[in-house]
Amino acid sequence: MTFPFDRTPVFATDPGETLPAWLIGPDDMNRLPPNVASWAKASGFAARSGETLIVPDGEGRLAGAVLGLGGKVRDPFAAGKLAKNLPSGNWRLETFDTDAEAAALGYGLGSYRFSRYKSANHNGENERPLPRMALPGGSDRARMERLLAGSFLARDLINTPTNDMGPEELDAAFRALGQRFGADVTVISGDALLERNFPMIHAVGRAGAQAPRLLDLSWGRADAPKVTLVGKGVCFDTGGLDIKPAAGMLLMKKDMGGAANVMGLAMMIMDSGMDVRLRVLVPAVENAIAGNAFRPSDILTSRKGLTVEIGNTDAEGRLVLADALALADEESPDLLVDMATLTGAARVALGPDLPPFYTDDEALAAEIAEASASTHDPLWRLPLYPAYDADLSSKVADLNNAPGGGFAGSITAALFLRRFIKQAKSWAHFDIYGWNPKDKPQSPVGGEAQGIRALYELLEARYAA
Repeated sequence: MTFPFDRTPVFATDPGETLPAWLIGPDDMNRLPPNVASWAKASGFAARSGETLIVPDGEGRLAGAVLGLGGKVRDPFAAGKLAKNLPSGNWRLETFDTDAEAAALGYGLGSYRFSRYKSANHNGENERPLPRMALPGGSDRARMERLLAGSFLARDLINTPTNDMGPEELDAAFRALGQRFGADVTVISGDALLERNFPMIHAVGRAGAQAPRLLDLSWGRADAPKVTLVGKGVCFDTGGLDIKPAAGMLLMKKDMGGAANVMGLAMMIMDSGMDVRLRVLVPAVENAIAGNAFRPSDILTSRKGLTVEIGNTDAEGRLVLADALALADEESPDLLVDMATLTGAARVALGPDLPPFYTDDEALAAEIAEASASTHDPLWRLPLYPAYDADLSSKVADLNNAPGGGFAGSITAALFLRRFIKQAKSWAHFDIYGWNPKDKPQSPVGGEAQGIRALYELLEARYAA
């Protein structure tokens, strides 16, 4: 399958005459043109967050629109609502005190549609053409479109159901991404994983109908700073023999969200021409149930040589990541980043919208926090608390993949991964959810890019060509 990377442009390239879309709070009514303010008051418009009002001219023709931003706490991406509510045509943002760049990006993110599986005339209606927004003056169009393309790629990959996005199809999308940017891609599949010493990737994926595999992309100048991205590519997770309940499987097409996000970030990096030696590693598997599935209490030997007792087959993501991280670590990258939909514990701690990240590098942690704030891409650091490392102990192996007790699950998962990293100069782990459980102005319910805009800004600041 060749994945569709190109989409209908969101931003008008030659907008010509545009209609204004004013973004205002409840106290900004007097900043509107008098006729627009009068219409807003007569219509009972209160500038509540997301409230949209279409404005006619004196002859009943379309003259503009007003979007409410709400009171003190304002969503920087509120303009995403306009992509859903505006009539077709060419528009421009009138932002007053609002960050115009963030508003434009919010509009772009809000324009996302995933209609691949809907017939053209679903419910007797054709899909409404998107309105087109003129970018604010001075905007970097290429960068803005790059951010959208990477985010949309991640969303598309996650939203695609597993019958069309198993390990083979993720492999095809990965190859297509590499081909688009002239990257070198190699794939180790099936029993070749054992021959090449990736035993835990093989063990987790061997029960699937499609062979497990390790996807490996390299791009950029060979002697440039080494940036390696590792993404969990569990294309569906039944839980294995420790089977999930039915409700727990409903969203498991998104368990390859880490892979989708690092591929989206890689797309941004390669499109920018950033001066790095980029490597992307994705262990692509399905954690399925069959006679040859790995079992609770099995002991697996990892690529690094550490033995792992299987406390629970539903803690499979850290196993496939461990082999991939061990490979990445062998070439001592300057920066090693892994992303994974790894633990429910992270969602309990911080909810679906605020992914935790872990690192021992204080300077990197500060850079991530700064980039998160400046890009409005929420991230929150949690500690690699050393006292919890002992919880990973096993009486019969070097490690247990699922410590008992149920406490600090995201932290112990991060500590597990850290055991497989020794040579990387800097490492960060992101425990993402990869999904929006409810509509937001900038994104519908469904797959989501998390953390990659912040990481792109950090990398751009370090390594821009």
